Amino acid sequence: MAGFGESTMDETDQKLIAALRENARLSTAELGRRLGLSRTTVQSRIERLERRGPIAGYTVRLAEDHERGAVRAHVMITVRPKEARAVETALRALPGVRLLHSVSGVFDMIAHVVAASTVEMDQLVDDIGALDGVERTTSSIILSTRIDR
Repeated sequence: MAGFGESTMDETDQKLIAALRENARLSTAELGRRLGLSRTTVQSRIERLERRGPIAGYTVRLAEDHERGAVRAHVMITVRPKEARAVETALRALPGVRLLHSVSGVFDMIAHVVAASTVEMDQLVDDIGALDGVERTTSSIILSTRIDR
């Protein structure tokens, strides 16, 4: 539901979400112990947060060492007018594109991309630049991640 943000969540909801961000696999019993709530109260709050939208789903985050040696980058993309949807569709087909943001400013999109080597990264950036509707790309290799919440 649109409009359900942090301002409509109470402090307990915010603490619950913070605990789930740390480890979404914690049991409702463990979450209850950490928050001083019953297991059923935790379950009810999670279900409400899922229904109303703050919790949109659950995913797997790979440890950085799982892709040891992988090259990660941000590719800033300028798209020709009215071609953003086509470019987004084409980017979805590239497995190296892990995340795509629509942004304001000089660029229209920022893609977080991963490749096994610099040679493969070079090819991936070239592939993105060659997509119909892409006007220009600028890429920045990620050296390290300082905060990941």
